[in-house]
Amino acid sequence: MTESMVWWGIIIYLLISLYVAYLSRSGKQTNMVSYFLGDRKLGGFVSSLSYSATTYSAFMLVGLAGLTYSGGVGALGFELIYLMGVSLVAFFGPRFWLVGKKYGYVTPSEMLGDRYDNKMVALVVSITSCIFLIPYSAVQLSGIGYLISGMTNNAISFTTGVIIATAFAIIFSYVAGIRSVAWTDSLQALFMIITSTIVVLIIIHSLGGFSGFFHTLEDNHAELLQVPGNGYFSFPTFLGLTLPWFFFSLSNPQVSQRLFMPDSMKSLRKMLMGFLLFGFIYTLVAVTWGFSSALKFPDLATADLATPSLLSSGVVHPVLAVIVMVGIMAAAISTIDSILLTLSSLFARDVFGNMNRRASDELQLRVGKIVIPIIAILAFLFAMLQVDLIAVLSVASSAGLLVVVPAIIGTFFWKRGTAAGVITSVIVGGVIVIILELVKVKPFGLASGIWGLSISTILFIVVSLFTKAPEKKASEFLAYIKSELPNHLGKNSYK
Repeated sequence: MTESMVWWGIIIYLLISLYVAYLSRSGKQTNMVSYFLGDRKLGGFVSSLSYSATTYSAFMLVGLAGLTYSGGVGALGFELIYLMGVSLVAFFGPRFWLVGKKYGYVTPSEMLGDRYDNKMVALVVSITSCIFLIPYSAVQLSGIGYLISGMTNNAISFTTGVIIATAFAIIFSYVAGIRSVAWTDSLQALFMIITSTIVVLIIIHSLGGFSGFFHTLEDNHAELLQVPGNGYFSFPTFLGLTLPWFFFSLSNPQVSQRLFMPDSMKSLRKMLMGFLLFGFIYTLVAVTWGFSSALKFPDLATADLATPSLLSSGVVHPVLAVIVMVGIMAAAISTIDSILLTLSSLFARDVFGNMNRRASDELQLRVGKIVIPIIAILAFLFAMLQVDLIAVLSVASSAGLLVVVPAIIGTFFWKRGTAAGVITSVIVGGVIVIILELVKVKPFGLASGIWGLSISTILFIVVSLFTKAPEKKASEFLAYIKSELPNHLGKNSYK
């Protein structure tokens, strides 16, 4: 594969995506709701594809394939548990959507601050999200860097790939806010699922078909078909990886914020069903890529080179390989620009807005746009650290966000929860996760996410029991959900 082919693939992708983003513009995005939520008017089809592209990024065909290469079939179980966790959206999604429409929430942290009747809650949760999501953004940038440099044998450097991804993410975020991101996401989701599936079928065929593929795998790498197999997926490791993924749809604000965006409960339902189908297919594709790389390249220097090595091996036609590379790159960029928009909305709404209570909606929007490139640059600097295993860093970032889960559950199901309980649990739990990740320690063999979630849950309950709950706000909030939810979930709710 030549360097020029890769460059042409990138240029064509940019031009098509910019055109789609431009077509998505609908009037002027002059307020927070229009720019960051698309005026809450996203349809089911666009919502499902956008949700899929935002969630499935460089992590899948680079990270999950690499994890399969390193640890075997345990990676499949790890990702399927994530899909099981998406069932939380079926339970919490309608509640997010209802209160978002009722109270005009722009961010999940704004919802928490209002529900617990304390602006400091929104501030603390927003800062926590920024701390842990910037490394996750860097994961996507690193994935593109590894992909492009690996496919061109370093003719295009890792740094160049990261710079390209950063620039594209900023551009798409600015064109029309979340509306352009959602439409480009839809294009990217269809593109990557179709091309990656075609390629995996070609690879399987080159390895003797499905029967020959699995026989060869069993003969040469039987340990990859067992758990823990080569020892990578011990139970504590598996639990530490899967727990953050199970709660991903609630804990990650770039995902939960999308529950505010559909135009109806029917669209919300279509979003969930479409995502589950997409995710199941894409998971099988990514895991198969990892197994295929193990068969063809058993001695890679780093597991994250599994996918680029496979695409540049000659098994796949160079033109198709470039198309798939662009699809993976597009998926990663869709995640980055979604995170950029979410973090900028968190900062503008819940940090700047709470520090300057008189800030108008228009001023908050201007501030949000200003911080987009700043957040992108921070992610770029983090990506340049070149952490080896993308999948593990993704989970480590999500582990820190687990500390918000008790507060989110309490928002809808525990009237007695308090602002002090939220603030204490999030701060203490988050600090513990950071310390454990920095010193690389696993007390009793348990990962940082397990400790963070456990400690934050205990603190949230105990501190809440000893402090005063916002009874009036809690009663109003929960009563509204109780009265409205049956109307939307009954037999006529999807008409």
